[in-house]
Amino acid sequence: MEIKINVIEAVTLAVAVLYLGVFCKRKIKFLYRFCIPAPVIGGLIFSIISLIGYCTGAYTFVIDVLLQKIFMLAFFTTVGYCASFKSIKRGSKDLIVLIILVTILIFMQDAVAFSLAPLFDMNPLLALCTGSISMVGGHGTAGAWGPVFENNGIAGATGIAIASATFGLVAGSLIGGPIGRRLIDRNNLLIKQSVCDDEQIAVEAEKSEKHLSKDGIIHGIYQIALAMGIGSVLSTYLESAGLLFPPYVGALVVAALLRNIADFSGKFKINFVEIDVIGQACLSIFLAMALMTLKLWELADLAIPMLIMLFSQTSLMIIFAYFVVFRCLKKDYDSAVITAGVCGFGMGATPNAVANMEALTQRYRPSSKAFLIVPLVGVMFADVINTIFITFFVNFFR
Repeated sequence: MEIKINVIEAVTLAVAVLYLGVFCKRKIKFLYRFCIPAPVIGGLIFSIISLIGYCTGAYTFVIDVLLQKIFMLAFFTTVGYCASFKSIKRGSKDLIVLIILVTILIFMQDAVAFSLAPLFDMNPLLALCTGSISMVGGHGTAGAWGPVFENNGIAGATGIAIASATFGLVAGSLIGGPIGRRLIDRNNLLIKQSVCDDEQIAVEAEKSEKHLSKDGIIHGIYQIALAMGIGSVLSTYLESAGLLFPPYVGALVVAALLRNIADFSGKFKINFVEIDVIGQACLSIFLAMALMTLKLWELADLAIPMLIMLFSQTSLMIIFAYFVVFRCLKKDYDSAVITAGVCGFGMGATPNAVANMEALTQRYRPSSKAFLIVPLVGVMFADVINTIFITFFVNFFR
């Protein structure tokens, strides 16, 4: 039986899945304790239900996810509005360090893939599909490079890359929260914060609540729509110029420009508090839709060698995040939240990174630095650096 879900029903289902995740997180202490994001919990439950239907042949879901892209664009637009150059300047050192660390991570992911390839008598380019293409790159990069490999005689590259990206998406969402929590608790990072810092956080949170208003939310929606529209034109221009970027880059760049023009000119106001709240809602719905449409049976197509390679990538991510990323930063609370975020886009996508960080900050306390730096690196730098490495390795092993 084919169960068709139209575009409106898909949003309703995503919200229901999201609430299911919230309910499970409240009732199952393990999920709350290890800071697993609610959209991930609900989305995985639904994808398991889909897997059962697929395996038994009893039913399949055909979901119209047209609005998934809209929610994704809206979320990244809100990220752009948070990219204040004044704030970036204050955290520029951590930003540079994180860019260097992500560069090292991308190289190591590809090195793991290439080093394991001879053990299974595998084509190095096919092995690369389990490396940074599908890990840092995610589904977008996997879908872009898979056909390129197949056109060069690497049969099945697209399927392997997409399935590996699915594995990474799930793994990155599951390991980020527990790693961040362990770093915070093991190092007593909250206790080390001064009373003055805690009071300042409370004051800022109170101010944010007071600044939320009906007019602010309305204008926030207008500003998001404005940046999305102009950003769409910019993305189309970039694509026509032969440049390969994720579809949300245009909206993010336009939103960042508007935010900084407002900061430096003072001619108009950006309702960034309300925009941030709207962005959180869009992120939750987008993630729920993304995860509930995962085809987990694609992982069954991965042979044992591929699974070994992917579990090796997961082990690399855990070790690198826990022992390298955290220690190379300032080893404070913000560093722990950033580390959880790196797990998200290091094996999946930037929305997963933000979801990992939200799961931590909802349990502990806010971290404005993490929510500024991680999306910037994940969106603006990681894909560019990854493309450079992939292009080099592809031409070297071709």
